[in-house]
Amino acid sequence: MTVTGPVLITEPPVFRRDVRVHAWITVKALSDAGDALWTIALAWTAVQIASPAVAGLIVAAGTVPRAIVLLWGGVIADRADPRRVMLLFNVLRIGVLIGVALWVLATTPSVTILIVAAIAFGVCDAFYEPSAGTIARQLVRASDLPSYGAVAQTASRLGTMAGAAAGGVLVAHLGLSGGASVNALTFLVVVAFIAMWLRPRFLLARAPRESALRGIGRGFAHLREAPTTRTLVIALSGLNLAVGPAVGIGLALRAHDEGWGAQAVGVFEALLGLGAALGAVCVARWRPRREALGGFWALVVQGAAIIALGVGPVWTVGAAAFVIGCTAGFASVLLSATFSATVDTAYLGRMGSLTRLGDDCLMPLAMAGFGALAGATVLWVPFTVFGGAMMLLMVLPLSNRVFRTMTLRST
Repeated sequence: MTVTGPVLITEPPVFRRDVRVHAWITVKALSDAGDALWTIALAWTAVQIASPAVAGLIVAAGTVPRAIVLLWGGVIADRADPRRVMLLFNVLRIGVLIGVALWVLATTPSVTILIVAAIAFGVCDAFYEPSAGTIARQLVRASDLPSYGAVAQTASRLGTMAGAAAGGVLVAHLGLSGGASVNALTFLVVVAFIAMWLRPRFLLARAPRESALRGIGRGFAHLREAPTTRTLVIALSGLNLAVGPAVGIGLALRAHDEGWGAQAVGVFEALLGLGAALGAVCVARWRPRREALGGFWALVVQGAAIIALGVGPVWTVGAAAFVIGCTAGFASVLLSATFSATVDTAYLGRMGSLTRLGDDCLMPLAMAGFGALAGATVLWVPFTVFGGAMMLLMVLPLSNRVFRTMTLRST
């Protein structure tokens, strides 16, 4: 089948001198910092006014509506102007945050207002993220997508870390209204940048205007017709389902069973984050010739490292956590670049929605499955099952001739 590619509008500068793109990455990192701050403010307020179970419900309240709306957001991303969609839903986010801040100043926080705010953010995310996911393809050449991803991911991680660190201090002094107000300011900066400076260099093909259900159906039909895209979507949809439970639940279970204490979990998480940042930076410095091949082989190594989390003393678990971080940062940059460069641009939003849908719909089941397996067997078994599943999943893309030979340098 014929793949619809982007149409050049203006020639982008060399990536290292692309001031507009560098500024956008910085602004996006600022927004990520605000989001991290808001997440801490929401969670802290929830545990202050509700039971642990209800607090967990509040924090997770946005996941279900986001999953329901996400495919619709992908349809809109493929047929509307992504910049306008991003502007609209960032403005709506600002409205939600200001509304929460004013409500909390007028009265005490309630479970209802926190759930409403979480759901509203989840719906906005479902419309915003598919459109935002197409922006890289509109700004830089396909050959520059790995460099863009490496810098953007590193900046995003640094922004999230800074926002989380500042969030605890800010929320302690200013409460939920302060967290909401600061995050609203970060979104205001994003809106101003998109409106005044973010201009696409490449024009993406637009999908026909039709009903949302027909557009979603056409997206699934595209998966049947495009085997390379289908392989990418399946592979990318399942990645976090293997590593997420091993890291999110497994590390805490190991630390508890071995008597290492909560501080060990914190060290493991720090090693994961450090490794992910280094892995992303490595792409900018030492980029493999065949990006997809390098990314998928990195995930084979990650599967082996997941298995290693379940055995050995504390230092080997720490080393495995660091390797998981490195391979995650390295592979995610390379594979997201491959995804953006190879998917038909008329379907880029919908395909991106499908990869995100795996986390929202299947991650709770994966977490529950890991915990159930750990409870029914010895602890090394779920690590082995989930790590082995990731390694087996990589057989699919690594056996694909397109991915074994593909390079973005000549794209």
